[in-house]
Amino acid sequence: MTSPLTAGDPGRVPAGGASYAAAGVDVEAGERAVALMRASVAAAQRPEVVGDFGGFAGLFDISAFTRFRRPLLATSTDGVGTKIAVARAMDVHDTIGIDLVAMVIDDLVVCGAEPLFMTDYIAVGSVVPERIAAIVSGIAEGCRQGGCALVGGETAEHPGLMAPDEYDVAGAGTGIVDADALLGPGRVRPGDVVVAMASSGLHSNGYSLARLVLLGPDGPGLSAHVAELGRTVGEEMLEPTRIYARDCLALAAEVDVHAFSHVTGGGLAANLARVLPATVAVDVDRSTWTPQPVFSLIGGLGGVERTDLERTFNLGIGMIAVVDADGADRAISLLGDRGVTAWTCGTVRERLDGERGDAEAKGGTGGAVTLVGEHP
Repeated sequence: MTSPLTAGDPGRVPAGGASYAAAGVDVEAGERAVALMRASVAAAQRPEVVGDFGGFAGLFDISAFTRFRRPLLATSTDGVGTKIAVARAMDVHDTIGIDLVAMVIDDLVVCGAEPLFMTDYIAVGSVVPERIAAIVSGIAEGCRQGGCALVGGETAEHPGLMAPDEYDVAGAGTGIVDADALLGPGRVRPGDVVVAMASSGLHSNGYSLARLVLLGPDGPGLSAHVAELGRTVGEEMLEPTRIYARDCLALAAEVDVHAFSHVTGGGLAANLARVLPATVAVDVDRSTWTPQPVFSLIGGLGGVERTDLERTFNLGIGMIAVVDADGADRAISLLGDRGVTAWTCGTVRERLDGERGDAEAKGGTGGAVTLVGEHP
């Protein structure tokens, strides 16, 4: 029987004796990776960050936030999923970090929290300093786009558990919001308007299905140039996730926003339902937007039913704002000025007795959301 201590076949002890390097861990490569990433991390800072890069813990001065009457800390953690397989196959690693930041801090901003800082964790089979530096450069760029600081991280080498070219990334973020400004189901009421914000494409969800269809035996493959996409499949699949944090905060400062919903795994209906009270419903009108071609490409090539597409992908909507009806036009104009395409896709109404939506909110509570009509 194989012992848990020898699972993974680590190999035989070298004739000259055992060492950490012989076990597959290159300490010097790790140090080179840290040196290469230093400039990127330095560019992803805020004035509240205390101390230099490389300490055992990241420090952040929150004394400036004593202006809050009742400050609440918000926290979120996430990864990127199998989109990493596409990055590895294309040997392009400087955008996957943007996806990671988007998955974390755009969850924070949903409750109205300002993202303050992030930490990251990179697990690798073997440290390749240039690749690690590229990954971290993407994380730093995502933090810069989102207005938060990258205050620390960890790169862990796992020989025997991961192949030399394998890696995975995860991150955790912290934000802050005054209790009086907390957004969510408690603020939403009938008559509110649902404002959609365009996604940049697939974002970072549904890649197991996307890879099955686009990269499988009957798919076009990463290097194929597809006319509908205007670029190769690989370029489309690696398009970074849009980060909405600053746009959402700017919107909340100018318009009476009641809730945000980050459209990630589970699709539009399930994620919008999460930020609605159980007493209301929304009919999201498909006729108000046209999803990007990549979604119809996946649906057509894979014979994927619309229900599965809508429960897997964002289908062109990456973030939703639920706003007071009087502020809807202002919200769309403000977002447009910030370069975010936005439009009205529905209205909150009272929920009918026994009414069920297209998908249940995570956790089983929330409003009813139904997609109606047809895309243009």
